[in-house]
Amino acid sequence: MSTPSLPLADLVRQVRQSREYHRLTDAIPYTRFVGIGVENLAGEMLCRMRYAPHLIGNSILPALHGGTLGALLESSAIFELLLKTDTERVPKVISTTVDFLRSGKAQDTFARAFITRQGRRVANVRVEAWQDDRTRPIASSHALFLLSEP
Repeated sequence: MSTPSLPLADLVRQVRQSREYHRLTDAIPYTRFVGIGVENLAGEMLCRMRYAPHLIGNSILPALHGGTLGALLESSAIFELLLKTDTERVPKVISTTVDFLRSGKAQDTFARAFITRQGRRVANVRVEAWQDDRTRPIASSHALFLLSEP
């Protein structure tokens, strides 16, 4: 775990250089609780939400809770912005649209974020989440983030 007293900007700079993504996700209680981590798989940065029983929203199917999928999508976008841009503050969500495309099974879920447009203060990010087959996403989102105050 990272040192709690380490300022976020310093931690982000260190993680950008070291690529020890777990240091950033371990510093955030919610990502630890939900099991969201950042990984470098096959040369690309992906988020993985590790399956745990408390993530189930519909126990009859069983299916992942939509809120956990939304958290994965938003976290993936924020980590993409923190690690691929020079912003040193946590980006603030201005607006987001989530499309739930199919039920999430009781297994690990992956997400990949793409910065589609970035200005000085605002960025647009698209995210897709999948499980077994990347070509069959279970959820996607488009979000607009404030990177810095005017």
